[in-house]
Amino acid sequence: MSGRWLLRRTGLILYTLLVVSVLVFGITQVLPADAATMLLGENATAEQLAAVRDRLGLNDPVWVQYWRWLSGVLVGDFGISMRTGLPVLPQILDALARSLLLAALSIGTMLVIALPLGILAAVRRGRVADLVVSLVSYLGVSLPEFVTATLAILLFADVLGWLPATGYVPLAEDPGRALLHLVLPVATVSLILVAHVSRMVRSELVDALHTDYVRAARLKGLPERTVLRRHALRNALLPTITIVALDVGYVLGGIIVVEEIFAIPGIGRTLIVAVQNRDLPVIQAGALVMAATYCVMNFLADLTYAALDKRIQYA
Repeated sequence: MSGRWLLRRTGLILYTLLVVSVLVFGITQVLPADAATMLLGENATAEQLAAVRDRLGLNDPVWVQYWRWLSGVLVGDFGISMRTGLPVLPQILDALARSLLLAALSIGTMLVIALPLGILAAVRRGRVADLVVSLVSYLGVSLPEFVTATLAILLFADVLGWLPATGYVPLAEDPGRALLHLVLPVATVSLILVAHVSRMVRSELVDALHTDYVRAARLKGLPERTVLRRHALRNALLPTITIVALDVGYVLGGIIVVEEIFAIPGIGRTLIVAVQNRDLPVIQAGALVMAATYCVMNFLADLTYAALDKRIQYA
């Protein structure tokens, strides 16, 4: 891995974030309703609305507003929330931390379950184990998040009473209760991720088991377990890394329904509230942070590629 590649990749990430910032800022300018009206209400007078627009700089040209916002972002100032009057960055980082905790637990649970299932289905291809894993995968893919979450709440919270239905407890406040409240959300998200990843692992491992280098390893007399672990599985996991990296972005921004049902104040739910209240600084900061997370995860996926397969060289 060369320094030129790292420099080029870093430049690509920065360019991507610049494009995203332009798109997000442009979209927020054409959202319905007016920020001043959202702040003061529909009964505000024209003079009051004009004063607020002037204070927020909404009367300035769009390019001036964009540059003012971007120059603040470059020094870590994402502005002040129009809804709460508090700095945006701490609010976004707190929401991101909650979503990252949910993502880490969900992806960790998924890997523990999906990898063995995918391997079992590939090794037992066409047998009962393969059919069972395929059935579980189809169920996970076909059931929407709100259906899985609702069924989980009805069964484990209402009927059995084993787990709390909704709510969020900070991990630093009470780790035991915090993890207890996260069991159902993590299970809901993990079911979807397991369905995707187990099928990917199965498909890639089946292909790898029929390659020439695996046949050569078997002809050398290596034990089947060694052939599977050192040769087939190592190469089959490479495409799975990309899926896992994309799943992190999905968990952060694509499970708004899960965060809403279980009342988790994550980044997705924060953005929904910001859109409803026309809170432009929070919308812009949240979208930019989520885009940065996608970029970083894809960058880490490339680094993991190189670590797993020494043949991959980034020049």
